[in-house]
Amino acid sequence: MNQDTESSEVTKQNSFVCSLLRGVLWVFTRLLYRVRVIGNDCVPTKGGALFVCNHGSFVDPLFVGVATNRHVRFMMFQATYDLPWMKPFARALGVIPISNEQSPREMIKSLQSAAEAIRAGEFVCIFAEGQITRTGQLLPFRRGFERIMKDLDAPIIPVAIDGVWGSVFSFERGRFLWKLPRRYPYPITVSFGSPLPATASPYEVRQSVQELLADAWPLRRHHMKPLHRAFVSMARRRPFRFAMADAQTKPVSFGGALTRSVLLARRLRKIWAGQEKVGLLLPPSVGGAVVNWAAMLCGKVPVNLNYTLSEESIESCVQQCGIKTVITSRVFLEKLKMKPPGEAIFLEDVVGKPSLAEKVVAFLYGRFMPVGWLERSFESTGNNASSTPRSLDSLATIIFSSGSTGEPKGVMLSHYNIGSNIQQLGQSFAFGKTDKILGVLPFFHSFGFTGTLVLPSVLGLGVVFHANPLDPRTIGALVGEHKVTFLLATPTFLQLYMRGCTPEQFGSVRLVAVGAEKLPDRLAAAFEEQFGIRPFEAYGCTECAPGVTVNTHDFRAPGFRQVGGKRGKIGHPLPGVCVRIVDPADPRALVPLPMDQSGLLLVRGPNVMVGYLGKPERTAEVIHEGWYITGDIAAMDEDGFIQITDRLSRFSKIGGEMVPHIKVEEKLHELADVTEQTFVVTSLADEKKGERLVVLHKLSDEKLKSCFEKLTASDLPNLWKPKVDAFVKVEIFPMLGTGKLDLRKVKEVAGQSNSTAGGQV
Repeated sequence: MNQDTESSEVTKQNSFVCSLLRGVLWVFTRLLYRVRVIGNDCVPTKGGALFVCNHGSFVDPLFVGVATNRHVRFMMFQATYDLPWMKPFARALGVIPISNEQSPREMIKSLQSAAEAIRAGEFVCIFAEGQITRTGQLLPFRRGFERIMKDLDAPIIPVAIDGVWGSVFSFERGRFLWKLPRRYPYPITVSFGSPLPATASPYEVRQSVQELLADAWPLRRHHMKPLHRAFVSMARRRPFRFAMADAQTKPVSFGGALTRSVLLARRLRKIWAGQEKVGLLLPPSVGGAVVNWAAMLCGKVPVNLNYTLSEESIESCVQQCGIKTVITSRVFLEKLKMKPPGEAIFLEDVVGKPSLAEKVVAFLYGRFMPVGWLERSFESTGNNASSTPRSLDSLATIIFSSGSTGEPKGVMLSHYNIGSNIQQLGQSFAFGKTDKILGVLPFFHSFGFTGTLVLPSVLGLGVVFHANPLDPRTIGALVGEHKVTFLLATPTFLQLYMRGCTPEQFGSVRLVAVGAEKLPDRLAAAFEEQFGIRPFEAYGCTECAPGVTVNTHDFRAPGFRQVGGKRGKIGHPLPGVCVRIVDPADPRALVPLPMDQSGLLLVRGPNVMVGYLGKPERTAEVIHEGWYITGDIAAMDEDGFIQITDRLSRFSKIGGEMVPHIKVEEKLHELADVTEQTFVVTSLADEKKGERLVVLHKLSDEKLKSCFEKLTASDLPNLWKPKVDAFVKVEIFPMLGTGKLDLRKVKEVAGQSNSTAGGQV
């Protein structure tokens, strides 16, 4: 036999072994997983290509391999390739070993081998993150594939594998293998994106993969439940686990919370007959939480009214929703000193003193009745009966926007919107069964509803409520008593905790997430120095249910460091969420700007709202082709971290130039060397230049004089420097009940002062 014949026989033998192995792996994968494939038409039928894929589990190559009919050669770390049980299979499958510990020459040789395979018409797949994610987030894409594609005339195919986090072979909560599969067969989605040119950067490819992951998220709907069903399911699985408490209520278990919700639903169903949306005027508390769950069990849409608004604004919200009855509390109304809108139903009267028989029936209903029967048992009867369909697309609630820059609008959020956001937040923060959340955000706030009312009850966490977020003494005691581990707060609340809580009280806290306003670095550093834990900045908006991006803890281990958070950034987009930074002058073109360039932030994902209540034209203004136009100016770095630089509404056009208020505020705080919020910049009309800056402040005259002298000598552009007569002293800044600045009121205060030097309001 000659050499050519020998070579031909070896090639055939290798081809046979490779085909046999692929067949075995295909069967193995299909037995354990249900693999859906999207975008197969994007895969070339002939010629070479480079697949660039995210890396969520140890068996990702299997999913990519079974998703296409053509053979794919994978790049694998040398250490894994050299394992005795792996090497024969890897060699037969044409795996290309590579290692960052190789010499530059050997590294280049591995990359050249990949390039030669593509040039020869083969598929090569590289996991550009370089390692399996341990944080549940998409990691930065490394630049190695640029070297592979240099001088090649072949496409890059972005590939996204969705659903692997939490599977047996992922590193969810740091556990590999030592966990049971949640479902069998386990659902996985492999998405192929439109081909990109060989010159595409890691930033551009990563962006494509992230958008593919967002497109794949709706396939999870099949395994999701409406919120109240998810609550019932959790309460039945963990009836004795701590669920909720507040300063006036002893700890309530999940089973107890479900029994209370069923009891209230049975009593309220006749009162709510004929109503689709029901009003709630209650603080964050055990009672308020139970009423919300009772409303959802009855098929109603709970609308938590913003009790910090004027009575006229609250009445407007009631009329927009067509609310007839409002559940409230006499004690709470006395504290608010306000008249309830509509027909007031007092919780004290509804609860009363239930009989033993009622308690037993509520317990049996909640514990044993099939959930479908349970829902039907609460259906209203009579000619005026009304209840919403119980599906993922049904409205879960309506949250009225805070109105910091305009009139409040009703944001309609479905069970799918909020349920998706809960899954996204749960994956990002890796909550454990012993975690407890501090619930001080009101339920009329989007994160109060999603993050402290619904999320704990659906994920099986505890929550400790308190009605007054400005009461640090009680909050500190509650955190210490119940060993709270997770704080959701605003910068304003952090300042209060620093003054009124002790480090010992916060000893159990492992994570502090801050939103609503920009977290100044000076405040984060001061909080960390006092309590030993650095707050993470997060970002969200009511229209996104509300979570969009978060910072989390880094993953650190021998040989590993995966960055979960960066200072001054609002974090990564949540899993299933994608963002684009576009030109503010033409956001509807949806053309992404280059890396690190500031532009208008757009968001797309399953958490984006249904729309504004009764305002389709306003909905069309902010949602375009599924993208929500946030109104925030942001930039994204090459690692995928986002930084908010300003809001479109917080610019002034002075002499034809756009002046950012936030930048001016940051410089003033830096010059005054203060950690607490001491300056707020706004603007008023000006006949000569169009607008002029006005600064509300809390400094003494002496300190203000020193700050102004430094401002004059600073490198801030002259047009950005407020005049000496533009500073107005105030005792407190106007705030909304959500902890945000009331920007409309700030402008009113500035106007009332007439911008008099040394003025005081």
